[in-house]
Amino acid sequence: MNNDYLLTKQILLVDDEQELLDMVFSILTEYGFQNIITARTVAEALSAAAKSQPQLAILDIMLPDGNGFDLMEQLKRQSDYPILFLTARGEEEDKFKGFGLGADDYIVKPFLPKELLFRIMAILRRSYKGENPLVQLYHSQIDFSRAEVIKNNNHIPLTAKEHNLLSTLYQNAGRIVTIDALCEAAWGDNPFGYENSLMAHIRRIREKIEQNPSQPVSLVTVKGLGYKLIIKENNENI
Repeated sequence: MNNDYLLTKQILLVDDEQELLDMVFSILTEYGFQNIITARTVAEALSAAAKSQPQLAILDIMLPDGNGFDLMEQLKRQSDYPILFLTARGEEEDKFKGFGLGADDYIVKPFLPKELLFRIMAILRRSYKGENPLVQLYHSQIDFSRAEVIKNNNHIPLTAKEHNLLSTLYQNAGRIVTIDALCEAAWGDNPFGYENSLMAHIRRIREKIEQNPSQPVSLVTVKGLGYKLIIKENNENI
């Protein structure tokens, strides 16, 4: 499943070393995270969290006006969101204390950028797995949780088979999904003979999601192979 919506989660990054802050900020933004706020002290972190309501905090333990353990407890009183410790303190007792307080993960410096990203994405997937985001197409949105398409402020219901087909296409967004795979998703283990029915369902889906179903830009045909769902990127001005 495409997890790009996790990259919109707001991250609070707290460390008293500006060089480390800049490095982690760069790692996260290059990966695609869009909302990162930084702080160098406990006071700055609490103030930033109160104003911005982060959805993940990455904390150092040693801070000039306190420590990350106490900061975590204060942040948790504001709102309960996941916490990851990123610190030079690698003693077992510190790790046990962090996890005992409810931290979601604990990484010791120095660290590999890929490991940090892997841990962050794992935490976000666990913490926000119940969310089912709106999928942004060029002229509409798909709300899988409500089984509907939103176009021109109208809410258009999806049938069960349309929902199955779109879910399969979304799971492979940007890649070709073969006709056989789509028939199997909609009609089960014996999909043969449903090609004409598939074409009819694709036509009805296009009527719901496209501005001009005769010239589709979101659900496109790959001749002789199948279909592809094109997701609108956040930076596209279309």
